[in-house]
Amino acid sequence: MDSNVIFLNFLILTLCTLVKSKSSLCRTSCGDIQINYPFGIDDGCGSPYYRNLLVCSESNDLVLRTPSGRYPISRIDYSDPHILVTDPYMWSCQDGERFRPTRPFSLDTSIHFSLSTQNDYLFFNCSEKDVIVEPKPVYCERFPDRCDSTCDSASYLCRHLPECAHALTSATSCCSYYPKATESLRLMLKYCDTYTSVYWRNLGVSQTYNTAPEYGIRIDFDIPVTTRCLECQDGNKGGGTCGFDVETHGFSCLCDKGNVTTYCKDHSQHAKSSRVIAGTATAVSVAGAIGIGAGVWYFRKVKAQAPVTHGVESNENRLF
Repeated sequence: MDSNVIFLNFLILTLCTLVKSKSSLCRTSCGDIQINYPFGIDDGCGSPYYRNLLVCSESNDLVLRTPSGRYPISRIDYSDPHILVTDPYMWSCQDGERFRPTRPFSLDTSIHFSLSTQNDYLFFNCSEKDVIVEPKPVYCERFPDRCDSTCDSASYLCRHLPECAHALTSATSCCSYYPKATESLRLMLKYCDTYTSVYWRNLGVSQTYNTAPEYGIRIDFDIPVTTRCLECQDGNKGGGTCGFDVETHGFSCLCDKGNVTTYCKDHSQHAKSSRVIAGTATAVSVAGAIGIGAGVWYFRKVKAQAPVTHGVESNENRLF
């Protein structure tokens, strides 16, 4: 077979392989953390509600993007839907009484995220001229709405700091307060040296004390469940991956041979292999089309001008 024909066939085969591999590009993990629906770290995967919010770095560290910055994710729980993030700017046991400047954590609540009520916030060295710092009355446990303005100086966590109960001396004041909004948190930090967040982790045991405090911010999330997504994931119907069209945000079932709007084994729907996730296959297709066009042009040129060499290779007909 002519070497020019072989090269052209190789070029077309390579392009088809690239398009097929890109159409199934949905990473299912980042480091040790599983990435399941509704999340995705590749554009077009998961639910469009959470598009571009989770980022997997080159070092396989998963981070969450919020209006106030990027925060490392230490855990994602899909059975009790929440994300646990850490804030490097918050106080930690290693800081002791060396309070660093910090910034308030904020969250865009319009994207199906919400700060969990299982978070407790501890503030240190607050100005008692500007902040009401005092022990909360007993009735606050029954009527917490009546005590929102008080920063509890007798809270359990102030007296039992997780992991480092004796990190602070009596010269440092501590109080617990749950800010209802970013603005109230910003105001607190205006009159306090720093703060930290403690999350009550469920130990999964059936005992009276089945939770334990640990540092972090719990963020609850919704899992949008649709019939089309359930059908797409059904192994009997092809076992696809739920995703979306990056241009229209419409539902797309990501299959090995392309994307469909129903499920992978529904042959009545034509696979949209030219518009796959992240636009990667489209980009490859364009580049491939240019490459094929250039290959065809070169093939014709060589056919028209190349001398007959009878199997003897010369510089005039060398392809590489």
